[in-house]
Amino acid sequence: MEQTEPRVVDNPEASRFEVVVDGEVAGFAEYRRAGDRRSFTHTEVDPRFEGRGLGSILVRGALDATRAAGLSVLPFCPFVRRYIERHPDYLDLVPGNQRARFGLPAGESDPTAGRTGA
Repeated sequence: MEQTEPRVVDNPEASRFEVVVDGEVAGFAEYRRAGDRRSFTHTEVDPRFEGRGLGSILVRGALDATRAAGLSVLPFCPFVRRYIERHPDYLDLVPGNQRARFGLPAGESDPTAGRTGA
């Protein structure tokens, strides 16, 4: 059976983004929304789906959707925090005055750091 590409969907009723593979929820990233901020609190991938890079696909999709919604990010979840550390183009989503709290670089030495051409 051929597998479909994973999709990331927001499930606001459950306060989480989900990565869906062949119609099944393979993982999720929980969040809390407060004002113009989305706090990511926990990310989990079902052990049956591990080793496929779904965690990264999930977090990238969640961060892209958060950016598109014009919201900032507080990465309480260690997986989300590590993803942002490894992909500094998402650093701008974390407010500058909150980055030290999460051990993230200030990013202020280069005003173009973390910005995309979008």
